[in-house]
Amino acid sequence: MPSESFLAPQVAAASPPKQPALPARLTRGLHIVAIFEAAKGLLVLAAGVGALSLLNRDASLIAEKLVRYLLLNPDGHLVHYLVERAGRITNRELVITAIISVLYSGTRFAEAYGLWKNRAWAEWLAVLGGMVYLPFEISAILHRATVLKFSLLGLNLLIVGYVARVLYVKRKARKATAA
Repeated sequence: MPSESFLAPQVAAASPPKQPALPARLTRGLHIVAIFEAAKGLLVLAAGVGALSLLNRDASLIAEKLVRYLLLNPDGHLVHYLVERAGRITNRELVITAIISVLYSGTRFAEAYGLWKNRAWAEWLAVLGGMVYLPFEISAILHRATVLKFSLLGLNLLIVGYVARVLYVKRKARKATAA
């Protein structure tokens, strides 16, 4: 078949350039970050499904039951605000929340896949995406410092720094190969 031989060179030319091999320890680290990103995606997807499960239901009643189940102080400021806010949530807001959660989790899953497969685009997405949260995390600490806020900032800095290091090592390897 002449058409097959005609297409074969085009397919070969369209394949991406070979990525430089990473040391095994860096690949393992990327796999850990990929699992973490996938877990974030699952958590947000579960929240979106939870939002959809509240459609046409009394969310404040469900919130009150949850407060009792978790043995939270119903007189607490935050708990009171959440229960009160749950009573005012609309079906439209729930659907929008579910849609945003699907989009966000899809991005996390794509990033996790790319990190697992050692793709540069996913590494850049991880670095830039992680850096987006830094001003908010720092602002939250300046507003009211807690161990949890410092831990989240530290974890985010660790991930951003690690993936940036992977990008640096890969760039250095490409330069060494080109020379």
